[in-house]
Amino acid sequence: MAVEIPPLIKPSRLRARGGLLGECLAEFLGTFVLIAFGCGVVAMAVAALPGSGRAATPTTIFLAAGDWLLIAWGWALAVTFGVYVAGGVSGAHINPAVTLAMAVRRGFAWAKVLPYIFSQVVGAFTGAALVYLVYHNAISAFDSAMKGPKTNGHTLASFSIFATFPAPYFHGGVAGPLIDQIVGTAFLVMFVVAVIDLRNQAVKANLGPLIIGFAVAAIGMSYGANAGYAINPARDFGPRLFTYAAGWGSLAFPGSVSGAFSDYWWIPIVGPLIGGVIGIIVYDLFIGDILLVRSELAELPEPGRTRPVKNEDEEF
Repeated sequence: MAVEIPPLIKPSRLRARGGLLGECLAEFLGTFVLIAFGCGVVAMAVAALPGSGRAATPTTIFLAAGDWLLIAWGWALAVTFGVYVAGGVSGAHINPAVTLAMAVRRGFAWAKVLPYIFSQVVGAFTGAALVYLVYHNAISAFDSAMKGPKTNGHTLASFSIFATFPAPYFHGGVAGPLIDQIVGTAFLVMFVVAVIDLRNQAVKANLGPLIIGFAVAAIGMSYGANAGYAINPARDFGPRLFTYAAGWGSLAFPGSVSGAFSDYWWIPIVGPLIGGVIGIIVYDLFIGDILLVRSELAELPEPGRTRPVKNEDEEF
């Protein structure tokens, strides 16, 4: 009598997760990882390291370029592991700017754009909540020790753990930060599509997420100080929603500091969405379309033939 051996892993009965729902869950989790480690490293630099006695004073931050490198590499690794987590299911956009750009130029279904973006924002909100859960003692201690203007007991510095704002040299202007976000996100999406383009110098051995993380590090080190290099609407908007709910008030929405800047909340949304589309169009104009033409030329049949003829003596 034959004995049937059951499979080691039984398929889930929640088969609906195999379609769009599964992709949205992956986008949620990937973006959650991105924010949990990205905002987590900023919490380390801003509040936890000073408050734990590992800095000169309880409010000592950003005295050297090394402090910025900590954040740049932290965000790079956050992106890397977010992409590794979600990539096999959803493609790991984890960024509405990437989702929109893929819909514009890569045939990504427009019907999936809003579900992806919603999942990314919710994942970012939840990641910010986790960071606050872990670091709220350090954040409270930091805000208490800080002097200067406060909103509901919170400082702009502690807000920077979660969301972005423009540098003082913009004097509250809109054009500079908006251009910064367009440029930074254009580079990001350009690098993403270059890395995943198999016709180009394709990244081997599943190293694509790591190289994309390097791209984020490069953007942070080259363009980050202007406006915090959000380069991702969900990365800024989700944590901004959380900080508004958690008591940061007008620092989050409308994103204002008296005498410094006002109504900033929309810039890290609109700038990246514009920049992402520009980045993918520029890549295709200068590189992608050329690679496509070359691949088509390589596949053309010999003159006088409609298709390649198989040689009977040739091994396949």
